[in-house]
Amino acid sequence: MSEVQPIGPTDRRPGALGDLRVLTDELICAILEYLSPRDVARLACVSSVMYILCNEEPLWMTLCLQKVKLKGPLQYKGSWKKTALHFEHPPSESKELCRKPLQFDGFSSWFLHRRLYRCYTTLDTFSFDNGNVERKKDPPLQGFHREYDGKKPVLLTELADAWPARHTWTVEHLLLNYGDTEFKISQRISSKILMKFKDYVSYMKLQHDEDPLYIFDDKFGEIAPGLLKDYSVPHLFQEDFFDILDRDQRPPFRWLIIGPERSGASWHVDPALTSAWNTLLCGRKRWALYPPGKVPAGVTVHVNDEDGDVNIESPSSLQWWLDFYPLLPDEDKPIECTQMPGETIFVPSGWWHCVLNLETTIAVTQNFVNSRNFEFVCLDMAPGYLHKGVCRAGLLALDGGSFDDVKENISYDEDGLSYSDLTRKEKRVKILKPGEDLKSGSAMDTVSKYYNLWKEGFSYDINFLSMFLDKERDHYNFPWSSGNCMGQREMREWLYKLWVGKPGMRELIWKGASLALNAGRWLECLVQISAFHNLPSPTEFERLPVGTGSNPVYLMSDCVIKIFVEDGPEASFYGLGTELEFYSLLRKANSPLQNHIPQVLASGILYCENGSYKIVPWDGSSVPDVIAKCNFLPEKCKVDGFPLGIWSKKHFEYRKAGISMYESNNSARFTRVWPYIITKRCKGKIFAQLRERLLWDDVLSLASFLGEQLRNLHLLPHPPCSIPTFSDIEQQSENGFMKAVPYKSSIPTEWDTFIRTLMRMKKDVLSRLSKWGDPIPSTLIEKVDEYIPNDLAKLLYVFEDENEGSKVCKPFCWVHSDIMDDNIHMEPYANSSCFSGSIEDDHMQNDGSLNGCGNTIEGKSWHPSHILDFSDLSLGDPIYDLIPIYLDVFRGDPHLLKRFLESYKLPLVRTSSQHNLMDNSDKFNRLSYHAMCYCILHKENILGAIFDIWEELKTAESWEEVELAVWSELNNYKGFPL
Repeated sequence: MSEVQPIGPTDRRPGALGDLRVLTDELICAILEYLSPRDVARLACVSSVMYILCNEEPLWMTLCLQKVKLKGPLQYKGSWKKTALHFEHPPSESKELCRKPLQFDGFSSWFLHRRLYRCYTTLDTFSFDNGNVERKKDPPLQGFHREYDGKKPVLLTELADAWPARHTWTVEHLLLNYGDTEFKISQRISSKILMKFKDYVSYMKLQHDEDPLYIFDDKFGEIAPGLLKDYSVPHLFQEDFFDILDRDQRPPFRWLIIGPERSGASWHVDPALTSAWNTLLCGRKRWALYPPGKVPAGVTVHVNDEDGDVNIESPSSLQWWLDFYPLLPDEDKPIECTQMPGETIFVPSGWWHCVLNLETTIAVTQNFVNSRNFEFVCLDMAPGYLHKGVCRAGLLALDGGSFDDVKENISYDEDGLSYSDLTRKEKRVKILKPGEDLKSGSAMDTVSKYYNLWKEGFSYDINFLSMFLDKERDHYNFPWSSGNCMGQREMREWLYKLWVGKPGMRELIWKGASLALNAGRWLECLVQISAFHNLPSPTEFERLPVGTGSNPVYLMSDCVIKIFVEDGPEASFYGLGTELEFYSLLRKANSPLQNHIPQVLASGILYCENGSYKIVPWDGSSVPDVIAKCNFLPEKCKVDGFPLGIWSKKHFEYRKAGISMYESNNSARFTRVWPYIITKRCKGKIFAQLRERLLWDDVLSLASFLGEQLRNLHLLPHPPCSIPTFSDIEQQSENGFMKAVPYKSSIPTEWDTFIRTLMRMKKDVLSRLSKWGDPIPSTLIEKVDEYIPNDLAKLLYVFEDENEGSKVCKPFCWVHSDIMDDNIHMEPYANSSCFSGSIEDDHMQNDGSLNGCGNTIEGKSWHPSHILDFSDLSLGDPIYDLIPIYLDVFRGDPHLLKRFLESYKLPLVRTSSQHNLMDNSDKFNRLSYHAMCYCILHKENILGAIFDIWEELKTAESWEEVELAVWSELNNYKGFPL
């Protein structure tokens, strides 16, 4: 009797996938996203099932947006595979093959079926009721604050009735007026994608994506200023503390939002816990919202325990509504509503929300900081991670499982709650993975359990949330979260400007500054230092440190007090020690530069011992007991003169090169020892405040001034190297990290440390640039090791002298390394008066100038007078000093660089025609190459600044292209040998 044959096609999957059959379709599709488009195209030829998996449109959408290098605005070619291949320039036969899709039987995939359904489903027949968000006609301001602001969302009507946008913001009208305008496109990618509006409209008509592209542009007001005239901020949201910042300092706050059916924003909490209003002009949007701390099902929250950065994994808004929402029990359902054209929804601080476009929509939204959410915004920018997790995920961010468990780990002291002993095993707050079966009983029980946990003890109250701050983490001293809405410098300047500009709200501003800056601690330090040196006690106006710089700096009536905290106590001692040694040498050499730096009035060390503050005066020429107890100086490194001066600092920088800030600070985080310096306060303002108001002649004068003063700095003799050799130092261990570096040096001793430090920085340059990411092009990051020389000593032009051995053609000199727009002081010409009003009035006019006094009468012209802040002094190649001057002060203007060099006059490479240079290759003969290598190796994200200034370089093919675009002027400098 013959064997019965099965009815229907056999399952292709096992044979077509081989060993990969053990993987789920979802996992295989996820792996394919890591391949290049060309590799995916090749893999499609392996088997019939792999052909199906490799030809999925969602896959090609990801490949196109993340892997393909786009030149110019994106143009959609009817499918994502065609779009990707268009940019890959494949052979013509490959294009022909992609037009002939093959069909196979014997294979089915529930995962692919659901994804395909999401791509082609329509929402016009979806049943959505009005929801449970209250609708309110244009309420009075006080009533809005009393009932809704900081409490719950509300749909507001009639706020936009008088806007021109109510009639002009349609696809047809915008296409007519802005068809060729390039708008920023949003999707789940970090890179910036632009599309002309006419191309985007074509895409909307053709696409069948499960998570379509949508316009989400925070620069629409700059690229299409006419749109700003079509609407106005509703009267309920006029108060915005970010208004006090200049436009280039202000974080993104307004967006034009245009998206087709099925598009939307997945679950998120708005940046920095700001509040938002969103006005819909065209179409319908479905909103789902949860109160703070109530994490939606399907969402996973990651909180980095190093810098507090928060990353949220969430299904697309369409997937959440289709797969998660229908299965939620009633008690876990979100607050929801359908927003209609002309309506404005208000989303309070910290609220989770998800938006799904039911049809093509056009909207405008703005985030803002007012008196109701100001403290929450300040809290969110404070260092640490636990409080950020609690603000977003509630008590789920804790390991204990209930608030009672947390309270057992909390110790109260006179300074308030301390969370140093809290358990921190879990950095990842898991709620429910996308795709996890929500229908299972255990999953539903888990959702309800989280809901009960959220209700049990979480309170979106600033006093409750601030208990989870790590008081030992210092704002100046710990890593800055990359997810924060603004940088450290901008945040500090913002608080100081608020302090100056809103005197009636200083009680609130002080609370915010205490959360973000730990301002109370620094005020205690300021009071102690002032009392010790018989200075007047700080006035109310002087209680807050100024915004610029990386250390707490206080402007007193006629002096400036700077407390060194950046990078921890050890780095602080080396910073002040080097600065004091430099000032001493400056006086001995009678350098003209001493006329252009602030006069030093006093310096010392403040420390806390047995609960009380003590001060030891310190001029840098000794090792006080308080320093000796910290064991910062290895025994063999103790030298006469200035034991924590420039050479000790150079070796400290070498030891720390390649170590993250968190690692380097970990051992000293509890040490309450702060060196400080007091300098004479200059008149005038810093260049950062005057940049936009200066006449061009004044800017040219500044370039010449900087050239002259850098010449004086680089001519100053450096102390002889009087510390042990590296063979001695490398045997010592620094916190268990120090290891010998296999490096045989043939260069002069003074250059040895410089090159060794560069070598250490080169070892992790690829990972460092990858971590910084956008706007640095990923294609260039991959080529960085090819560009930087393996032997960094070649950058020094080393030659062999018959009598004296190896010599370097480059000058070895003092390097300021931090001459930026906040470290240059300017004074008005003599026709402007100073100090004509009260000190506080001067401050108000000044608007926060570092080290300066305000002027009640603005001068027509300003001239540079002082260079500030020498704590970052180093020794090495003078080209290093050109980097901050050219990129930050001159903003990449080659005319100013040329003027600077004309005044500088010193050769950047000494002519040595009688000697043969050890390497004569072209790139080493370009000063631009040297400068570009230093930019890449720099400990700060210099490249980010470069690609922000020269945006066209984001499509550069090579580092040489970037180098010559940025630094070519250096190659014309006469100081370079022929």
